[in-house]
Amino acid sequence: MGRPARTLRGVNDAPSRSLVVDDDATVSEVVARYLERDGFEVETVADGRVALDRALAEPPDLVVLDLMLPGMDGLEICRRLRALAPVPIVILTARGQESDRIVGLELGADDYVTKPFSPRELAARVRTVLRRAELDLVTAERLTFDGLVIDSSSREVTRRDEPLRLTAREFDLLWFMASHPRRVFAREQLMRRVWGYSSAVDTGTVTVHMRRLREKIEEDPARPRYLETVWGVGYRFSE
Repeated sequence: MGRPARTLRGVNDAPSRSLVVDDDATVSEVVARYLERDGFEVETVADGRVALDRALAEPPDLVVLDLMLPGMDGLEICRRLRALAPVPIVILTARGQESDRIVGLELGADDYVTKPFSPRELAARVRTVLRRAELDLVTAERLTFDGLVIDSSSREVTRRDEPLRLTAREFDLLWFMASHPRRVFAREQLMRRVWGYSSAVDTGTVTVHMRRLREKIEEDPARPRYLETVWGVGYRFSE
C-alpha cells in the first residue's frame, strides 16, 4: 500500500479554493473576507442543493458550512461530501446543542463553530483544520502501490521494476494524484494545483495527460487500476 508523501497545495503555489455555504449574506461576507486575507479564493453559496452541485462539479480545498440552509441542510451536504472525498469541513451554525455537534462530527466535519462567532477564531480554526489535514500525510520521498513505485527525489517511476519514461508534467500530475489517494479532483482543480493556473482555462490538457499517464502506468489503460475517472466529477487515484 502506498502512503502519501506530502501535500502539494499547488505545485506552483496556486491559491486554495474555499466554498462558504450560508444563507446569511452578512455572515458569508465576513467569513469570505477573513479567508481571503489568508490567501483563499472564496466562493459563497446560499442554497444547500446549489452548494452540493458546486462542490461536486469543482471540489474545493475547504468548506465552511452552515447547517440550516434552504434546499438541503448542512448535515446532508456534509454526509454526501464525505462519501466522495476527504475535503476539510468546518461547520458554522446557530445550533449549539451538543447532539447537533456530535452528529456533525460523526458525519465527518473537522470542526464546529457556533454562532455568534469571532471571525478571528473561525480563521484560526480553519488554519488548525488545514494543518491537521497536512499532518495526516506521511512525509516520505517514495510512494509504492502494488508494484508501482514513484520516487520524488529522482523523479523516476517504475512498474514491476521496469522504468517508465514520463514527461515532467506527467510526473507532477502522477505525484500529486498519488499523494492524495482516494480524493477526487475536478479538471479545473488539477489545472490550479498542478499547472498553477488560477483562472478559467481549457482543461482538455488534463484529459490528454491523464490518457498518456494511463498508457504508461496501467496494465490495461482501458480499465485503469490507479487513475480512475469519476464520471461527472473528475479523477481519483486508487490505492
